[in-house]
Amino acid sequence: MKKVTLRQARVGDLLRETIAELIMRRVKDPRIEGVTITDVDISMDLRDANVYFCVYDSNRVDDAMNGLKSAEGFLRHELKKTLRIKTIPMLNFKYDSSLDYGTHMDAVLDDLKNDEHDN
Repeated sequence: MKKVTLRQARVGDLLRETIAELIMRRVKDPRIEGVTITDVDISMDLRDANVYFCVYDSNRVDDAMNGLKSAEGFLRHELKKTLRIKTIPMLNFKYDSSLDYGTHMDAVLDDLKNDEHDN
């Protein structure tokens, strides 16, 4: 497990909150409608950020990814205006499949419960 400094954690949380707010209120691209920012991991030098997102409809992942990549310049510009940090990191969007995994695990547990109930 990689070690994260307090500063990385704070900047990551600030980026996550701000990006989520911008996507919800300012970005007009329909491809990113319903996108949720789940986490931001930022490099030690604060120059690169992996922005993790999920979408409730897993068939829309590619559209959402393309929409987020398209909005990257706008998001960085707005982050520069909003945040008081020296360098705005490059944003690398990555799909967070944990929601899909959680849904799958719920289905497996429900199947086990139903099988147990039937026997």
